[in-house]
Amino acid sequence: MEQLNLTVSPRFILLGLSTDPQLKVIFFLIFLIMYLMTISGNLLLITVVRINPALHSPMYFFLTNLAIIDISYSSSVVPVLLRNTLAEDRSISFLGCATQMYVSLTLGGTECTLLAIMAYDRFAAICRPLHYNTIMNKTLCFYLAVGSLGVQLIDSILQVSITLQLSFCNCRNISNYFCEIPAFLRISCGDTVVNVLVVYVIAGIFIMCAFLLILISYAHIIFSILKMASSQGRQKSFSTCASHLTAVSLFYGTLMSMYLQPHSKKNCHYSNERDKLLPILYTAVIPMLNPFIYSVRNKDVKNTLINLLKSKLYHKSSGPKHLFPWAQISTNF
Repeated sequence: MEQLNLTVSPRFILLGLSTDPQLKVIFFLIFLIMYLMTISGNLLLITVVRINPALHSPMYFFLTNLAIIDISYSSSVVPVLLRNTLAEDRSISFLGCATQMYVSLTLGGTECTLLAIMAYDRFAAICRPLHYNTIMNKTLCFYLAVGSLGVQLIDSILQVSITLQLSFCNCRNISNYFCEIPAFLRISCGDTVVNVLVVYVIAGIFIMCAFLLILISYAHIIFSILKMASSQGRQKSFSTCASHLTAVSLFYGTLMSMYLQPHSKKNCHYSNERDKLLPILYTAVIPMLNPFIYSVRNKDVKNTLINLLKSKLYHKSSGPKHLFPWAQISTNF
């Protein structure tokens, strides 16, 4: 078979979700609404944290970082999906595909690490409350946030570079709506043993180790909560952790199902609806749900949103002379 020379024919075809014209319009509207909700929900969460000094703590610092990652992660994939859903030409250049693969892989890996760091933060707050401010100081929080991104930048360079060196034997059809490593492994006609090994090793180091840190942290957290004498304290602690556990379960569950499944050799016409559904969950659905997950059970965030709404209404009814209506509203509900 003739191998695809990427320097001569440097374009791939993203097959997308459907070829049915009516389904294309439906998919376009659904993903457009989801994307707008992702942007608005995460921006609102960032705004709420910034305007309320009571939320300037390590937990909300990492939550803000997570919101930024979710916006960026979704923006690296969904706009291309929206364009390709209605466009006749669904091709993407080699450089564009490499860039999208690199950015999405970096942001997805960073979100994995951030969720693990947030679990450790909850462990320090609940199990080591007297030393919490010393453990989770500003310097450590900054280095953890920057370090999680820096490590993934290096990791993604390795994975993307060896993936794009594969031979594709005139097969340019990617059975997905964006450029992702598992999809490339399926259409390659060359030896992918090294690539699969790298994927499993990296997944084992970053995904499984981060997931193990979360499990250990929450094992200690649950043990500490059960020893609390106050039922109100137990309820508040469980409520705080429930949001994070929900986000972890959704993200890690879909990611491990995609990257830790056996990568059997496929052909150019391979298509599997499951392999299209899973990426939708962690690139579009979960980034949209995260701000709601962390807000619904969080009284501090809900009270700040209520205060913000009241301050806007108060400002409109009182006229321009009240420059700082926020300060006139009680935060006790």
